[in-house]
Amino acid sequence: MAIHPIEFRYGTPEMKQVFGEEHRFHCIIEAEIALAKAEGSLGMIPDEDAAVIAEKAQGASLQRSKEIEEEIHHDMMAVVRAVSEVCGPAGRWIHYGATSNDILDTATGLQIRDALDIIEIKLKNILSVLLKRAEETKHLVCIGRTHGQHGVPTTYGLRFAIWASEIGRHIERLSQIRPRVCVGQLTGAVGTQAALGEKGIEIQEQMMKFLNLSSVDVSNQIIQRDRYAEYFCFLANLATTLDKIGVEIRSLQRTEIGEVEEAFGSKQVGSSTMPHKRNPIKSEQVCGLARIIRSSVEPAFQNNTLWDERDLTNSSPERILFPEATILTDHILKTMVSVLEDLNLREDRIKQNLSMLHGINMAESIMIELTKKGMGRQEAHEVIREKSMEALTTGQPLSVLLSQTPEVTRFIQARDIEKLLSPESYIGTSVRQVERVIKKLESLYL
Repeated sequence: MAIHPIEFRYGTPEMKQVFGEEHRFHCIIEAEIALAKAEGSLGMIPDEDAAVIAEKAQGASLQRSKEIEEEIHHDMMAVVRAVSEVCGPAGRWIHYGATSNDILDTATGLQIRDALDIIEIKLKNILSVLLKRAEETKHLVCIGRTHGQHGVPTTYGLRFAIWASEIGRHIERLSQIRPRVCVGQLTGAVGTQAALGEKGIEIQEQMMKFLNLSSVDVSNQIIQRDRYAEYFCFLANLATTLDKIGVEIRSLQRTEIGEVEEAFGSKQVGSSTMPHKRNPIKSEQVCGLARIIRSSVEPAFQNNTLWDERDLTNSSPERILFPEATILTDHILKTMVSVLEDLNLREDRIKQNLSMLHGINMAESIMIELTKKGMGRQEAHEVIREKSMEALTTGQPLSVLLSQTPEVTRFIQARDIEKLLSPESYIGTSVRQVERVIKKLESLYL
């Protein structure tokens, strides 16, 4: 019986596979094989037995491991016994010199590595989409808003470029955290490597080379959880960027604004009672699930504050945190890609909203020009502020009021006021900024 929505509603097959029982079991066995190979190569165990383990260990079954766990109530030792059974006499060396979390945490490092590989592909995909939309709309002028109120103009290209730049930083962060979170250890019961003798450090390093993981410099019985806290912070940060994009799309799709619209299928239903509805349900899902992903950060930090060389309070939360936060992050990444690819920009409404205030929102342009022509900046601000408030109150166009104001016409001729109030003439370097971002980031996904 399915209980968690991840089982039937959220998540991609590829990321679910990473955190499925079979793959986790495979990663544990992979770590045991690497341990045996490292010990064999350094003379800790017979090299021929290490070869047998490498050949036969993957023949162990998850089902058999579960049967053993029912009897002994220890998940790691159940795997050790299941693997030993299929390796014959060589099986006596399975898990030699290791403690449970040497293998379990190293297996987690393998899962994180696989998960980041999947997330990186999707990050590059969404970056590609954002840069394409930025290029397409770099000249599409729209109203800018601050505090929910109309400001001076901006462009849709600049909006997409800002989001792309943020995604670019997440790609950079991902590459930076890899060596710190894709990590394994072989330090023994309390971190001394006593069971491994003088070659403990070399065996650990060789084991991680076989697994293509970083190796801890020092640890106790477990990998220190500051590493995992950083991983969950990365997921939360990424989810928040997608949340931010979703919030903006939802805001711009409001009936009163109507500048953008999520794709809506010909047979799609928006409401069970209001047949006319076209709701931004994908963006809303992204925003909602981002809350769950962010909620993983607090327990991830708490998992680093354990008693002495370790206790077990981190284990149960992590069984939930790793699959849930990672699968949901991957899911909303995929969802937002589809939203952005098919996002409909309604240029008629964009133009309509741009001219809604009849030039009042362009007051800064006049103030700057007055200052250039000789009026003090603060005096210019006050003159234009008064006329802007009058225009808002009376509904008269700002251009008319300004052309009737001697303090203004003394510096700017009436015919030039209209030009200065044109939104298209007041987008600064936005096009160049977009082009610069595209040039900088396009190599990240090519």
